[in-house]
Amino acid sequence: MKLDILAFGAHPDDVELSCSGTLIKAVTFGKKVGVVDFTCGELGTRGTVAQREQEAGQAAEIMGLSVREQLGFRDGFFQNEESHQLALIHMIRKYQPDVVLANAIRDRHPDHGRAAELAREACFKAGLQKVVTTDDEGNEQAAWRPRAVYHYIQSIPHTPDFIVDVSNMWETKIRAIKAYKTQFFDPNSEEPDTYISSPRFLEMIHSRAIHWGHEIGVQYGEGYTVGRTLGVNDIHSLL
Repeated sequence: MKLDILAFGAHPDDVELSCSGTLIKAVTFGKKVGVVDFTCGELGTRGTVAQREQEAGQAAEIMGLSVREQLGFRDGFFQNEESHQLALIHMIRKYQPDVVLANAIRDRHPDHGRAAELAREACFKAGLQKVVTTDDEGNEQAAWRPRAVYHYIQSIPHTPDFIVDVSNMWETKIRAIKAYKTQFFDPNSEEPDTYISSPRFLEMIHSRAIHWGHEIGVQYGEGYTVGRTLGVNDIHSLL
């Protein structure tokens, strides 16, 4: 299955919090969208691996994903090195996305910045013919390099290089986030308090989206940074 957009996340819920509005919008336009989670989030204070897996599946249904896969990297300990790069290259060549969305280039959680570097390097090497990978049946995969890699923004604020209008997708985005019942604010939960379980955390996500929306004259926006200069075919594409 060829995808139009493939979003990578170091942990289940990274994508939902940061770029799910963009993904949902693409699905409404008839695009094929997928997510690959690097880890199961097993080091998270709240919830179990089984619960996180179930929640990720529910969120995938809400977002309308064509596929969601789990690489099973070690939460907190995966590295930007050959074996991890090859696992990503396999996925990139398997789904041949035109656009890859990846973790923030720098963030509070060290996994996020490391995941950004890993994704960016894997996207480049996936286009090299002499890097050999095989598909699930053991056949050699064709080289494939996405046309663009964009980094969504997470906890630490960055100035976006561009902002996507997600106003009409906001309620669905919030439903996808709240599929992770173990992770976010629940007044009835007896689990320990964490950085993301505070009601102020979701308030930050909401207020930031309002701020970015205000910058482009809409209700809600999602911001992205890029590693290379953007180009357009004509000046009207910027409207």
